[in-house]
Amino acid sequence: QVQLVESGGGLVQAGGSLRLSCAASERSFSDYGIGWFRGAPGREREFVASISRDGRSTDYQDSVMGRFTISRDKTKNTVYLQMNSLIREDTAIYYCAATPDYLAYDVASYYDWGPGTQVTVSS
Repeated sequence: QVQLVESGGGLVQAGGSLRLSCAASERSFSDYGIGWFRGAPGREREFVASISRDGRSTDYQDSVMGRFTISRDKTKNTVYLQMNSLIREDTAIYYCAATPDYLAYDVASYYDWGPGTQVTVSS
């Protein structure tokens, strides 16, 4: 298991940017692929982006392609989600999670979830 904590959420105007961070305290963090998901309390979470354990492969939901960038810094045990050109539809709680798979986009493949960070985009 790996414990994850998200940060960097907040209130931003449409067209603005935010950078979310997903930090882990365990050294084994580099053994996991990491995904970002978003959703509202009590609703199904949707895939946003994922990055492989070696950082060489990434995957994105179509609606964020070209606007969001996922990356990881092994020296800091942290994965980032840079979000640019934000729109109201990006408003959600953003969660990061770990998977033993090389790269995955389905919720069922992820076993360790952070508590989430709220992102609100105003028009």
